Amino acid sequence: MKSLKPLFFLTSFVLIVGLACGGGNDTPTQPPPPTNPPQQQDPPTQPPPPPQATDTQAAPTEPPVQPASQFFTEEFDSPLSNDWSILTVTGSDAADADKVTVETENGNLVWNFDSEQVYYYMFYGAFDYEDVTLTVRADNRGKNTNSVSLICRYDPDTGWYEFNIDNGGLYNILYAEVDKNGDIGYNLITNGGSNAIKQGKDVNEYSITCKGDELSLSINGDEVNSITEKKYALRSGQVGISVSSFNVLPIIIEMDWIKISEP
Repeated sequence: MKSLKPLFFLTSFVLIVGLACGGGNDTPTQPPPPTNPPQQQDPPTQPPPPPQATDTQAAPTEPPVQPASQFFTEEFDSPLSNDWSILTVTGSDAADADKVTVETENGNLVWNFDSEQVYYYMFYGAFDYEDVTLTVRADNRGKNTNSVSLICRYDPDTGWYEFNIDNGGLYNILYAEVDKNGDIGYNLITNGGSNAIKQGKDVNEYSITCKGDELSLSINGDEVNSITEKKYALRSGQVGISVSSFNVLPIIIEMDWIKISEP
């Protein structure tokens, strides 16, 4: 029978040597480096697409302001512009200008008076005129006792020329004078009557021309008076319109249009 001792000894020796070489090292081993390192990407040759705009509602813009016109026809299809200013004069302590309304309505400028003795003026302040013709078409819808007035060469510090046409058939031309206290005095230049005035509830067309020192009044196409005025000698100013109540109410005037033109 053969002995097994030499084989056992050889096996034990190999085991001891293996433990001596690796058994006492507690340091973890590092993983081997990758055989294929990551490849660096080339930069893009095309720029990235621009960001897409989102659907946002544009902010509302104000409509452009139209420049004022020097010569035109106002047909009252919309509210009056801020180029018009207002002046009220009262003829008695009981008069109340707050009881007068003037507004555009259905293509007309409607004057409605619920107070006696109020003279309500509107002046077009965008331009001063030396020579000008002013024409208005007025429909009387209230009582017969009222006055429609056309104005030229208005200066708030000095005064103006005023052409008054009474619905009863009379007219006059005045110089309205503004004193140093701001009070207004009316000076008669001329007056008269005309059969051209349609009395009662009817429509009249009134026109004035201020050219040089000549003042002219026409009613329904007829020139009823033309005079030379050199006493007050106003040279230029704004144009305007007015309606006045006296001692009878209600006073209602509807103006279809106003025309400012060259004479």
